[in-house]
This record gives sequence, structure tokens and C-alpha cells, in this order.
Amino acid sequence: MAAAAFLTARPASRLAGTVTAPGDKSVSHRALILGGMAQGVTEIEGLLEGEDILATARAVAAFGAEVERLAPGRWRVTGHGGFRQPEGIIDCGNAGTGVRLLIGTAAGYPIAVTFDGDVSLRKRPMKRVTAPLGEMGARFEWSGEEDRLPLRLTGGDLRGLSFTQSVASAQVKSALLLAGLNASGLTEVIEPERSRDHTERMLHAFGAEVQVTEQGAGWRIRLGGGQGLTGTAVAVPGDPSSAAFPLAAGLIVPGSEVTVENVMLNPLRTGLFDTWREMGADLTVSNRRESGGEIVGDITARHSALKGVVVPEARAASMIDEYPILAATAAFASGRTVMRGIGEMRVKESDRIALMARGLAACGVAVEEEPEGLIVTGGPVAGGATVETAHDHRIAMSHLVLGLAARAPVSVRDPEMIATSFPAFVQLMQGLGADIEAG
Repeated sequence: MAAAAFLTARPASRLAGTVTAPGDKSVSHRALILGGMAQGVTEIEGLLEGEDILATARAVAAFGAEVERLAPGRWRVTGHGGFRQPEGIIDCGNAGTGVRLLIGTAAGYPIAVTFDGDVSLRKRPMKRVTAPLGEMGARFEWSGEEDRLPLRLTGGDLRGLSFTQSVASAQVKSALLLAGLNASGLTEVIEPERSRDHTERMLHAFGAEVQVTEQGAGWRIRLGGGQGLTGTAVAVPGDPSSAAFPLAAGLIVPGSEVTVENVMLNPLRTGLFDTWREMGADLTVSNRRESGGEIVGDITARHSALKGVVVPEARAASMIDEYPILAATAAFASGRTVMRGIGEMRVKESDRIALMARGLAACGVAVEEEPEGLIVTGGPVAGGATVETAHDHRIAMSHLVLGLAARAPVSVRDPEMIATSFPAFVQLMQGLGADIEAG
């Protein structure tokens, strides 16, 4: 797949089968990083082996931990109680989560390090993390454009701070908490709305004391400095963001029934599933259980007559990565699906609002683009387009899923970036009966 210039999805007659979701990307990043900070061995099961995660694994090794791949999805990280001075530049590839969490972590140690990434990552803003870390005492130098990689960090001698987020961001929160482990005094993050809480859960698992209290619609998170972590076992649940693609195909391709096993059901990650149900989706959960501190279950999606809805803006934090595939499924719903309060989509791997609007329009879908929103009016989808992805994996996969239910094939350019989060996407979809091929 890496050598293909295009991938093309052709209309499918029916999709059926049971597949397993790849490991959660957010949890995988954190398991590697906390394992590298800890003293002792961390055994990880179910690690996502996408390009973003592999970049984080290489970074953790560069910071002095031993990182070993034992088998597919099985990794061992042996930490030595903290990050050490790396020898070269830390290249995070396309991993936005990875670089922001690593910057926060490294800021707590008396080291100097340069962070960089690929062309896409160099376009993503970093000051949302570096500004509050600077208030804690970290120092940053920008090699080129301010607020963009590459940047040089000088860490150590941090002091805790109280930081109120203007927009809920798990990446910013996590970077500050990881830095706070090695700061003097108390680090406090106040969120106006709740963002995903994987870092707080995993810090507990590694032996840290973290206090989380409700504050209005959000949380106040407090962490005392000077805490060490102890290696532990981590079972990575299936990624709901990746599970969304085969499930979406099950909803929009007539006659389909698709089950994805081992999907994380953390309530801060299930906004898309809630929205689909409001649209009339036949979506059921079975075998609900706990794994690795998270609730997981098996989700079955059956072809459904969807209707447009207004997505609550407060839901954005719980599903910001899923709006592209929501927009693709909304193209097949009757009426308008209104998605607002999603300006964060413009500073992801690409401007996802603009790219989804252009791609859907090219496929014959009625779509309106707003500064912080997207409105999709559903109906028969013509397809027949080649979509520009700007090297964004979620844009590519969303349009390929759309092509399975359109009247004519849909192609995407530069499909190799799908390996960022879902290396086995094409093979998994083909196993369900999808016609997705190179060329």
C-alpha cells in the first residue's frame, strides 16, 4: 500500500463479519511514555503499531529507556526512573499527540533537546503546550517560525502552576500533568469541559496520586510534584476512532452487519456512537467488560435509515477526531446534520473542515463550510471523485468508506498515511467484503 499513489473504494453490495479494533492510539502513546518515565518494567499488550506510535517508541528509547517489541502488539519498556539526555534530534514524524506529551514530559528533566517532525507536523501549533510549560520554568527556542517545529527545549527546575484551559484539550492537560510530576509544588489544570482522561487513569496505574474533582461541566485535576512512577502492565483497549470506520460502513452500505470487538467505551470517547444513535443508527453493544482500567465492549452496526441531527457543541471534545467520518455518514442521512464548535479540526493533521467540505462536494454532497462548523445535507451520493487528503489519514479513510455506499467509486490520493493510525485498514475492510484496491 505504501507505494500506491491512489486507493479506490467501489460500491459494495453488502458488508458482514467480525473484526477486532486496533489498539487505542491515545492509550498507546501514554503507555510508552509513562513506561519510559517509570522505574522498572512495563509490559504492554495490544499496542497500536501505527507510524505515530512507532515514532513515540523511538523517542522513548532515545530518552534512555529500553524499548522492545516481543510480538505483534506486545511490547516491553524498561525505564530507569526518568528521561535522560538524548544524543540527537527527537523526530516525532506526524505524531501530534506524541510530540506534545513528550515535550511536557521532557520539560521536567534537566536536559536540552530539539523536537522536530514531518512536513505536516511542522504546520501544527505548539504554543498551546509550550506557553504554560514556559510559565512553569521550561525554556524554548524556535528554529524557524514561532509556534511551529522545530523547537529546542531546556527543561528542569520546574514549579507547579494553576492553569485554566480556554478550550478542553487532553493534550495540553496531559503535557502539564506529566511535567508536573517533576515540578516543585502543586500542578493544577482546570477544564471548562471534560476532555479524555486517559492520562489521569494511567498515572494512577503507574502509582501516582492524582486528584480529580468536578467543577461545573468540567474538572479540576491536581497533582503534587516529586512523584516517581513504577512500571506496570498495560492492556491497550481497541480504539473507538479506528472502530468508527468499519462501523460507519456497516451503517451506510445496504444489507450490512459489522461487529467490531474490544472497543473502548470510555464515556469521554463515545460521542460519535451517541450521535449515530440519535440519527437512528442500529448500533448495539455486547460483552461489556473492564480491561486495563477502561470499559470495553463489542459493537455491532447494521444498515440503518439515518436522519440528520444537530450535534451538541459540548460533545466536540469527546469526538473531535470522529467528525470526518460523521460527516461521511451524514451524507447518507435524510435532512441536515449540523456540526458546530469544531474549530479545533482546522489545526489537526490538516484543515479537516475544509478538506471534508471539498471532498464531499466533489462527491456530489450538499455541504456548507463555516469558520468553526460544517453542515451536511444528505441524499444520494454520486461519488466518482478523486479526493485530495493533504496526507491526513482520517480524511482518506472517511472518503474511502463513503465510496463503499456511493453510486460511483471514490479514490483518495497518497494513501500511505493511513498507516499513521490504522496500518491494517485496507485488509480489515476487504475481509468484511469491501472493494478497496490500489490504483
